[in-house]
Amino acid sequence: MNFIPREEEFDFDEEILEQGELISDKLNMLRLEQYPPNALKGLRQFSSVEVADFLGVTQNHIKKLHLEGKGPAPDVSNSGRRSYTAQQMLELRQYLDKHGRSDFKRYVPHRRQGEALQVISVVNFKGGSGKTTTAAHLAQHLALTGHRVLAIDLDPQASLSALHGIQPELDKNPSLYEALRYDDDRKSITDVIRSTNFPGLDIVPANLELQEYEYETPLAATNKSSPEGRLFFTRISTALKEVDDRYDVVVIDCPPQLGYLTLTALTASTSVLITVHPQMLDVMSMSQFLLMLGGILQSIKGAGAAVKLKWFRYLVTRYEPIDGPQAQMVGFLQALFNKRMLKSQMVKSTAISDAGITKQTLYEVEKSQFTRSTYERAMESLNAVNSEITTLVHQAWGRK
Repeated sequence: MNFIPREEEFDFDEEILEQGELISDKLNMLRLEQYPPNALKGLRQFSSVEVADFLGVTQNHIKKLHLEGKGPAPDVSNSGRRSYTAQQMLELRQYLDKHGRSDFKRYVPHRRQGEALQVISVVNFKGGSGKTTTAAHLAQHLALTGHRVLAIDLDPQASLSALHGIQPELDKNPSLYEALRYDDDRKSITDVIRSTNFPGLDIVPANLELQEYEYETPLAATNKSSPEGRLFFTRISTALKEVDDRYDVVVIDCPPQLGYLTLTALTASTSVLITVHPQMLDVMSMSQFLLMLGGILQSIKGAGAAVKLKWFRYLVTRYEPIDGPQAQMVGFLQALFNKRMLKSQMVKSTAISDAGITKQTLYEVEKSQFTRSTYERAMESLNAVNSEITTLVHQAWGRK
């Protein structure tokens, strides 16, 4: 008779702390190999084809400007290929806006008088839906197309922060919690904003302290001597008023749970993007999320927490068009929510997942690292999604 040896008892809390510290140390070693101490995360140069696409002009127009000595001077390879840094692309955009603008074309898409700050919350109740990947690429695309963007990582797991070269437990950066807390130590949101490697894109990093907001809000809500807790849903919108004139768009990566952080973000939002993986279990989870969300929002509506949106859309992520059941599920969703579905889907791609392994986005990695067809397929899908969302932002401003 075979006997299965019994496992010895162990202290779970101590072991997981040790393992957490071990993983953190190893990740920091990898980070130091990629980025020297105290150095900002770098960013590759962009080809003239990419620059022309982001600026909305032809490649020949870019070439002509360079030959005429107009705008920033790009790097030119031995074969004559031109490439620009992201900062140079921004300078070229400003040059075109000043010298080539007409009543029908503006190259700098900043907010104009009377146009409100757009706040996009990216949400999903279930992890693994591509929520953070979507938020990161959207924020970076908006910046690359000339918008002034603030990304807010509201997920205590801090994946969006990690994609921008920030490791919370080591960098000790404050999170948005500092601008939301209920005590006298509350800070201005300006104290927690950091620049990124993308010109025009700033970020408010996340850390585990954000979870404190989930614990403190119900306590504050029952404090009869102070109305702050009962009006918790105004705290993000109030914080954003301090930087309203600095940004065109705010992108919030919400935690994958329906808590006070998510509710506070939603009530500050002008638009909502719900990511969904086209699998039966994921769609079932999303239906429960929508039912819970709708019920909670109705219950707090009487307290003034009405969510008034310019738009909301469902975005299909990690989509494999050749997968029959997934294609059927997308058709099912389109039949149910035709007007609320983005026309573009984000395809599943090894290019995006492989870039994420090195804590990079597709906009950061070099094309040469991937098979050409794989890279171009992923980039085409990504740009289609982000361009469609950008159009929705401009329509919310009343632009054609």
